[in-house]
Amino acid sequence: MFDSPLVDSVLIRLFRFRTRGFLKMSDADGRVPPPPRVGGCYLYVHVPFCAALCPFCSFHRVQHCHAQAELYFAALREEIRLYHAAGHSFSGVYFGGGTPTIEPAELQQTIALVQQLFSVREISVETNPRELRPDLLASLREAGVTRLSVGVQSFDNRLLCDMERYEKYGSAEEIIAHLQGVAGMFPTLNVDLIFNQPHQTLASLEHDLDLVRALGVTQVSCYPLMTTPSVQRRMSTAMGVTNARQLRPFFETIWRRLQPDFRPTSAWCFTRSGSAGDEYIVAAENYVGVGSGAFSYLDGVLHATTFSLSHYAQRVARGLTGITARHPLSASDQMRYALLVRLFGLELDRSWARERYGARFFRVLWGELRTLEALGATRRTTRGWELTERGGYWLMLMMSEFFGSVNAYRDAMRAHIREEWVVASAAPPRLMMAGGRGAPS
Repeated sequence: MFDSPLVDSVLIRLFRFRTRGFLKMSDADGRVPPPPRVGGCYLYVHVPFCAALCPFCSFHRVQHCHAQAELYFAALREEIRLYHAAGHSFSGVYFGGGTPTIEPAELQQTIALVQQLFSVREISVETNPRELRPDLLASLREAGVTRLSVGVQSFDNRLLCDMERYEKYGSAEEIIAHLQGVAGMFPTLNVDLIFNQPHQTLASLEHDLDLVRALGVTQVSCYPLMTTPSVQRRMSTAMGVTNARQLRPFFETIWRRLQPDFRPTSAWCFTRSGSAGDEYIVAAENYVGVGSGAFSYLDGVLHATTFSLSHYAQRVARGLTGITARHPLSASDQMRYALLVRLFGLELDRSWARERYGARFFRVLWGELRTLEALGATRRTTRGWELTERGGYWLMLMMSEFFGSVNAYRDAMRAHIREEWVVASAAPPRLMMAGGRGAPS
């Protein structure tokens, strides 16, 4: 009765209403926010450079240019030093993008700086299949990387062609060979898969999941395809249009086919061994995002950095962070955000909620908690509430909706940049707002 598109629609509309104020940003002065008063903190480092820009991607990324990337990494390291000088500490660091491994020497230098300044236990790095070269893998292992995440997206050659990844990052056969070569090198080897792609079938998805189970992969993150209107317009020509009715059968196939080899560690991450998660927003209560296009969440305040690489470098050179916008969540919104993230990580601990927010947490969120229980999305335990498979599907929808709002914000921020072009290799090594030649952000 509850597993119907109507219930899905009602829950998403309710979620939108309850979280409508999350991303109402206002201008920020760019000074380093103070360290969080309670809870752990994670560091996210955004590297926006890619060798080629995929048509389905909504993240902040630009075409790679070595001269531009050198300057950007230098600014990144300086911003990281600003947070250290302000007294911040981090339990782990996540390098995302973009393709962080596109500049191996710069990445190694940045990892070394983080290790020098902070006592990080986890170092997670994103990459793509073509970057899995023996020399790069050896350098990442030597640098202390504990989790390598490979953006595979699919092992279906037709879908790889649709996504314009077949020529860029290799065929399914090449990707499999690369993954076999890296198996066992890192405590956690994660593979990213995207489901509900245009032209994707259940048989294709099942084949992807069976390959993951057969390879020496310790973790798989299965994301629904999340886009924005601008990305959908690009996709409609290159890839086609998604079908929302396929989401539930795809999700149920993933949840059931990966077990018992893999256990769910979030609503869309499944782990065979290793402890590092796929989402830094779940790994710690607070997170600091450095780099252009990064987000932070500290003591109930959301922060966003500039999407202009030029503006970012200029701000850091003046002793400021890249933060240009902020939004303090209301007390009730902080609780709703905590509920979303905790349940996305499969469990809400009653004692944790009471310690952080007091009895008010249960009064404010009484309706949400009772509704999730009544729908069979959560079940009570001695510790609090845990997510069911049915709840995993709805949390996947809600988190997709949340990231969809973030992607819409990215679109709005990009609109402020009239033309941010990549500097041509023959041009002087500086970041440019306009007038260069290349691909726009």
